[in-house]
Amino acid sequence: MRRYPSEDSISLQVRDLPASAAFYEKHLGFARQAGPPHAVVFDTTPAAFAVRAPLPGVDLDAVPQLGLGVGVWLHAPDAQGVHDALVADGVPITSAPVDGPFGRTFTFADPDGYQITLHSRA
Repeated sequence: MRRYPSEDSISLQVRDLPASAAFYEKHLGFARQAGPPHAVVFDTTPAAFAVRAPLPGVDLDAVPQLGLGVGVWLHAPDAQGVHDALVADGVPITSAPVDGPFGRTFTFADPDGYQITLHSRA
């Protein structure tokens, strides 16, 4: 696979950029890094994770389920602890924690309804 000089990243288009950024900072402990004005880029590895304003012409409210068919899996050493904190804050859990080949794994819905899976095995 050809590697480009720019950093790899995953970005989600969101309805409310400040609220989504605050959600990921609070619940996943992500720290911001420098990024463009239309996005909040977090210091994650191996790829940067970002939330961004919708691209021109994109109406997020016209889509019944954002991210349908896309799997976003992120490593969290204490997936159960993150799960418990999300539940305590009323964040929807869409797949209960299970133990499997990727360690403790569960899925939650972010403020825009994106399904994010956390797993404990690196």
